[in-house]
Amino acid sequence: MALAHNLGFPRIDRELRACHWQAQKDAGIDLLPVGDFAWNDQVPACLTCDDLQSDLNWEQLFEEVEHARALGYSVKPVLIGPLSYLWRGKTLGGDFDKLELLERLLPLYDQTLNRLAALGVEWVQIDEPILAHDLPQDWKNAYERAYNILQRAPLKKLVATYAGGLDGNLGLAANLPVDGLHIDLVQAPEQYTTMLDRLPAYKVLSLGLVDGRNASPCDLEQTLDLLRDAHERLGERLWVAPSCALPHSPLDLAVQKCQEVAVLAKALNDSRQQNAVAA
Repeated sequence: MALAHNLGFPRIDRELRACHWQAQKDAGIDLLPVGDFAWNDQVPACLTCDDLQSDLNWEQLFEEVEHARALGYSVKPVLIGPLSYLWRGKTLGGDFDKLELLERLLPLYDQTLNRLAALGVEWVQIDEPILAHDLPQDWKNAYERAYNILQRAPLKKLVATYAGGLDGNLGLAANLPVDGLHIDLVQAPEQYTTMLDRLPAYKVLSLGLVDGRNASPCDLEQTLDLLRDAHERLGERLWVAPSCALPHSPLDLAVQKCQEVAVLAKALNDSRQQNAVAA
């Protein structure tokens, strides 16, 4: 069965977040993003060599997880990945290599992941959009080191990439020691076949097939053909999603995109069940 999930929803006031979770659930999303409209606030305006604890404060995320779970939702907390966090921050207080901060950053992420696990979270989404960039070799090396440390936390991790293809980082992303990977097949449909060939046999693959940047609906029949092919290769490891998060979309458009994802997943699952009964 293909799972329908969403990478992120429009940013809202705290008082309305339960309504937005329900809107996604009503649209047919199985696994709801939580904290997704908060992580942009965690991208630092500047980076220093000082303590990072005050910059990375995930208390709102923990609160939202507890709130959503209390309401009965299946949730997937969303964090900005440590390498994307550093890449996007600007240095302050002298010229230094931002990667020098990674060793101080990783214990904070490890603590956060362990706390989420203690709250009963099964899956967490870690956004690493810079994997669609042409990265220097030292940053590529840092990915393997970072995720070998983060894999110790006792919950499943989905690394999300979007806004382009992985290109020279495809092998790196496919082999990160995590439980799942999301790829953007709207911006970069050509990476589909190569990713299927390179993905380890234990790993979930989330296919971003609904355009999160365009109001036009996807071609459901053509997309279903691709999903059927993917299911033959992946089976239960297939997830379906928009190509990217939807934080800046109007609410009605974001709901429409979630509905498209759910329609695709349901159509695939229904056809699989019908085939199983016929057999």
